[in-house]
Amino acid sequence: MNASRSAGFANKTTLFLIAGALAAGLGLTLAQKYFHAPATPAAAPAPALKAVRLIQPARALPDYRLTQADGSELTPATLRGHWTLVFLGFTQCPDVCPTTLADLAKAQKEWERMPAATRPRLLFVSVDPERDTPQILGDYAHHFHADTLTATTAEPALHDFAQSLGLVYMKVPLEGAGYTMDHSATMIVLDPEGRQAGLIRPPLVPADIASDLRLLTEQKR
Repeated sequence: MNASRSAGFANKTTLFLIAGALAAGLGLTLAQKYFHAPATPAAAPAPALKAVRLIQPARALPDYRLTQADGSELTPATLRGHWTLVFLGFTQCPDVCPTTLADLAKAQKEWERMPAATRPRLLFVSVDPERDTPQILGDYAHHFHADTLTATTAEPALHDFAQSLGLVYMKVPLEGAGYTMDHSATMIVLDPEGRQAGLIRPPLVPADIASDLRLLTEQKR
């Protein structure tokens, strides 16, 4: 075979290889288009939060039944449809509880402009049912903000509820007489399905909490 014929043969071979590659690529594209399942849409990006630390995935809670200030039951269904902050405390708390409720009342003031059907909620749960009757608890919390939900229950249901959220508390005897309650200062964030979706740790910045819960509420619409 002379040089010109050899070059022509090489050129034809190259063209066949290119054509084959293009055909294979086209076939792959068509196969992906007509036979492959469509790609799963990417999850919506989480909003940029300052105070709330989200938990992924959100965790379902066991069933619970607490008693509200008006004597009615508080169950998971009571909180459904709203983002909810859960905070443990007691009415005779000397510092952390009143300070926290005062800070959260500032966030609640911001939420008053949001529709009542989706407005974030605060649930204050007393870990001292021996002294905090439902009415005493409600009167105490509503002094800070009228929208605050309150609840408590007897043992061991109260312990089970706190434990399901990863929170703790204990009775601490005082010198002489009486007692106080030590309890977690972390707040738990429940999503509109009632699942544990995040937490907030001190120190609290009311403006950041208000902004975060507004963003979360708007994202779920």
